[in-house]
Amino acid sequence: MDAKSLRIVFMGTPEFASTSLKRLYEEGYNIVAVVTTPDKPAGRGQKVHESDVKCTARELGLPILQPEKLRDEAFLAALKELNPDLGIVIAFRMLPEVVWAMPRLGTFNLHASLLSQYRGAAPINWAIINGEKETGVTTFLLNHEIDKGAIIEQEATPILPEDNIGTLYDRLMNIGSHLVTRTVDKLAEGNYTTIEQMHIDETTLKPAPKIFKEDGRIDWSRNAEDIHNLVRGLSPYPAAWTPIYKDGAEGGSAKIFTTRFELCNHNATPGTLKTDGRTHLAVAAADGWVYIDELQMAGKRRMPIKDVLLGWRLTNETFQS
Repeated sequence: MDAKSLRIVFMGTPEFASTSLKRLYEEGYNIVAVVTTPDKPAGRGQKVHESDVKCTARELGLPILQPEKLRDEAFLAALKELNPDLGIVIAFRMLPEVVWAMPRLGTFNLHASLLSQYRGAAPINWAIINGEKETGVTTFLLNHEIDKGAIIEQEATPILPEDNIGTLYDRLMNIGSHLVTRTVDKLAEGNYTTIEQMHIDETTLKPAPKIFKEDGRIDWSRNAEDIHNLVRGLSPYPAAWTPIYKDGAEGGSAKIFTTRFELCNHNATPGTLKTDGRTHLAVAAADGWVYIDELQMAGKRRMPIKDVLLGWRLTNETFQS
């Protein structure tokens, strides 16, 4: 069957998904509906927030479905009436079988890692945090277990020394959109083989769970490169952070966005600060110094370290008690 004739239902929420939606549309694929999250109030003013996927679908003139519950009878009836050939899901909710099994060819997911490694909600973050040199994107057919379906396609990309979550996210988003169209073509042709994940030794796999605030707290007793990778893996959002202690008492915090590190022997206690008061701020780690190039003090804006030091006269501050 011609890939451009397939009746596709697209499901997703953030920008990572909307890029693939736009590419499918621009290349002439037949998207019969877009499913995304309901609008919800957000921010201080509680203004109604629409998902990136909804905004993109509206710009493209595509039909939009926003079910509160994916098992809702009215939603399932609307989906069935569309008579879909293929479902595509990217960064969306966990789908019940009644949804992912409905399309004639099934439903595939785009995941931002080289599965089976980094299953979970935050694969890009954890690949950088763990110091990986390579990652990629994977398409796989949905089944009953999260991120464990049969792999259809993969594409790898290096993780560059200067990458952070922002730059790598953008690169994988673009690579992924091309992988999605290739996967649709393969499924339409029907001439493809998949790689099963069900018999892999789980003890060899690195997980990618959701990132919580405490995951971003810097432990300055760790190695300098590990701390540097944590900062990269959480920059610009949600950002690694450190408490600030003065005379042994906690008195604030700072988010850290950009760092360098120098390996060396020293006798300083982890978390000790070293600065010339004008151009640089270094923090003692287990095996060297971590130089902070950009940070944001609580209640302030993000600034280069030179600007921070103009208004911060260090006395007895440390970053670890």
